[in-house]
Amino acid sequence: VQLQASGGGLVQAGASLRLSCAASGLSFSTYRMGWFRQAPGKEREFVAGISRSGRSGGDTYYTDSVKGRFTISRDNAKNMVYLQMSSVKPEDTAVYYCAASPLRFGSWAPAGDYNYWGQGTQVTVSS
Repeated sequence: VQLQASGGGLVQAGASLRLSCAASGLSFSTYRMGWFRQAPGKEREFVAGISRSGRSGGDTYYTDSVKGRFTISRDNAKNMVYLQMSSVKPEDTAVYYCAASPLRFGSWAPAGDYNYWGQGTQVTVSS
């Protein structure tokens, strides 16, 4: 299994950025997908999640600090998950990781529920 995150970079506050995560080696549509981030000196935290495919079309969930600014989406035909980041702030600066969980229900946030992780992509927001 491999998750390859990309799209990070250095941007100014207020800008937009789209992160991508390419998945391989797993039955992608059967996995809940999430984005986490880790800032220097801080613990890894949940950012956004999207449910497995189904009639719901992918329920989404966000941590409060990014609601209304970030959007998670997935393309099961391409085995891709995305994080569209808008109106970014300096406090969004972190390494962003995509992750896959086999759980269908339950809390989104615990990192321990995610079996597979990407290598991370750095996002730096300047003020």
